[in-house]
Order: sequence, then structure tokens, then C-alpha cells
Amino acid sequence: MSVFDRDSKDDVSRGARAVVVHAELAGGDRRDPDARLEEARGLARAIGIDVRGSQAFRVRDRKPSTLFGSGQVEAIAALAMDHDAELVIVDNALSPVQQSNLEKVTKAKVIDRTGLILEIFGERAATNEGRLQVELAHLDYQAGRLVRSWTHLERQRGGFGFLGGPGETQIEADRRMIRDRMAKIRRELEQVTRTRGLHRARRQKAPWPVIALVGYTNAGKSTLFNRMTGADVMAENLLFATLDPTMRQIALPGLDKAILSDTVGFVSDLPTQLIAAFRATLEEVLSADLIVHVRDIAHPDSDAQRDDVLQVLEELGIYGEGADPATVPPMIEAWNKMDMLDSEDAAHVREVAQRQEAVIPLSAITGEGLDRLQRAISETLTAGAEVHAITLDPADGAAAAWLHEHGEVLDSIVSDQTLALNVRLSHSAYARFRARKA
Repeated sequence: MSVFDRDSKDDVSRGARAVVVHAELAGGDRRDPDARLEEARGLARAIGIDVRGSQAFRVRDRKPSTLFGSGQVEAIAALAMDHDAELVIVDNALSPVQQSNLEKVTKAKVIDRTGLILEIFGERAATNEGRLQVELAHLDYQAGRLVRSWTHLERQRGGFGFLGGPGETQIEADRRMIRDRMAKIRRELEQVTRTRGLHRARRQKAPWPVIALVGYTNAGKSTLFNRMTGADVMAENLLFATLDPTMRQIALPGLDKAILSDTVGFVSDLPTQLIAAFRATLEEVLSADLIVHVRDIAHPDSDAQRDDVLQVLEELGIYGEGADPATVPPMIEAWNKMDMLDSEDAAHVREVAQRQEAVIPLSAITGEGLDRLQRAISETLTAGAEVHAITLDPADGAAAAWLHEHGEVLDSIVSDQTLALNVRLSHSAYARFRARKA
């Protein structure tokens, strides 16, 4: 039996011998080629693949049949043979024809960047919603390929079987099965979205704002989340260590309570299937009062990673031309991993940050800059506070306590019938108070 047969009891993705190749396309992104190749190796290692070799190739003209030139394809085949590789990972998007032709020449299984990311997501998704979202994304991706049969729909373990399969059989049955399964998942996700909406409505009536951490994968969001909340969310030096959203209550200067949300990391060339599939999960970002964009400021491609994150946020309708200015949340950039810089580079980063608004250099590992970040979050959430005259029933102690807790009560007058207060509240706090009383 092939080591890639998904009916095997072993998780075939782990320990598979692989080589990673990347096509530097003319007019492509501005990333450092070495950093891009290292990211691809990191993606492979994230699911335990044994990466034995890697190489980048300059591709001037994309070949419809193989993406790479004929000489480069031979070099890839030689690279795979030299390293006894069972798997060739192409850090680019491949068409079904290109994937099939490369497999014929290299005599190895071939997956592209999209397939690898989906495989990681399939293994990592921990909640039922996350698994449904990833499976829907994978089905959408696989529907246009159908290069192997769909027996993994019955699989019990994580992952989605890109790394194996018995070959092309019963394609029409597969196509029918895919359509039926996608329809069923969409119905289930609609129910999840409705339930999440109800939970969000309850939170909006609750007396605290929501802060969403977003950023490129492995930027340190979960480490910062743990530092700010005292939680123990998985925070390893792995790409896509976090997939499912995690929310915790925190205290901030001037705000006794707020909700901090850790979200899935973004990545360059994030498959469109995943952006659509994870829209429900990322609705936590859409409804946030404030977004903290965590950046790995020590990474050589930090600026390009920032652009990738903003592009995804635009595609989600949070920012950009399609966004409603009235609902666009403010953003703070947290320039993380200052501890990874030498003293000269760190001094330069701090100098640059001082010249920009809403930028906080910090280290989630050492705690440097954390107090400043917390103050900036609090100041942003309470900005634009206005004084409101509010009249309560004297017996409504809960509402009075809420106002004292989340605003500045300037004065109060008590009579037999009413409790009249003048309270300074932020726009978001006043909106939540009104929703709470509705």
C-alpha cells in the first residue's frame, strides 16, 4: 500500500519526505525570495512534513502545462530524486493540468500552496464550525480538480487528504457527492452564523467593547493574547497555530472590562475559498470596536505582510471602498517581536513608530510596550466621550452601577421618583447602554 493511501491508519502528512519549490514570477510580489521560500518550508513543517530540500526558480513566462520551464521541471525532478522525496510542494497556485503534468515528470505527489494551506487548516481546526468551514473551502477547491476520489469524506482524522488517494475513479459520483456535501455544509454554517449573531447581539447589550487581534500568521497574536489575558491559547512558533477564534475578558486602564478576541492568521495568497469560508469566523473582526493589527516587525517582509492583512480586511468589507465609514473600527498597529531586533535596529524602529499615529512597538515575550498598548487601546475606545443626561428609576441599581463602571459620573440628583445623572461616556459605551436598556 502506498504511504499516501488515505485509508492508511497513519497520518500520512506527518513525516512525508518532501522538497519545496517556488516560482519567482516576473512582475510578482516584492517579497524577499529567501523569506518566501522559508515561509513555504514553515507551512510544510506546520503539519510535520520532512522538508529535505528547497529551491526557487525565476520564471519569466508561465507555462500553461507545467508553470515552470522544461529545464526547470527537470531540475525539480532531479531535486526530488536526490532527496528521495515522496512529495513536491509548489509554493504557487497550480492548475489541475499543471499539477498532473508535474506529477508525471517528478514521479512524486504534487500539491500547490493552496492545497498545503487547506491541509494545514483541515488538521488544525478544533471546533465544529472551523471544521465545516475548512471542509467547505476544500470541497470548493477540489470540485474544479477531481484528480482523485473522495473517500476521505468518511475519514475520522484531521486533514483533507491532499497527500494521498487511490487515483481517478468514479468522477461523476465524486462530483455529485461534492455538490451534495457542499449544500449540506452551507446549511449547517447558516445555522452557525445565526447562532453567532444571537451571541453577538447579547454581547452588544453587555457592558464592554470587543477588541480583535488580527495579523499575518506567526506574527505573535496568540502570545500577545496570552500576555494580556493570562490565558494559555496555543502559541507556538508555527504558521497557523490558531485557527478558531478565542475570546477572553480583560481589564484596561479606565475600562474595567473588555473582550479580547484572537483570530486566525492571514497569509499571502490566502486561498479565496478560505476567505469566503472563514467569513463567519471573521465576523468577530467585523463587529469589533477596535482592531489591533499585530505585525512581526523583525520579519524581512513585514511591510508586505501588512499589505496582505489589509487586503484581506478589504475583501471582507471592513476597510476600503466598500466599507461603511460609520462602521469602520479604528486600528492600532502593534509592532511585535522587538526582542528579535538588535539594539540599532530596535532604536530605528522606535524612532519610526514615534512619527506615526496609533503605532506601538512591543514584545509579547518580554512585555516591553504592553502598558503603552493597553493605554492606547483604552484611550481609543473612550475617545470622543460626551456628557449625557440620563434619568433612571432609583431602584435600578444595576444601571447606575454600569454607568459608574463604564463612564465618568459627573454628578447625580436623587429624588423619590428619579435618579438624574450627568455621565461622560464614549460613543460606543453610550450605544451599548442604550442597547442594554432596550
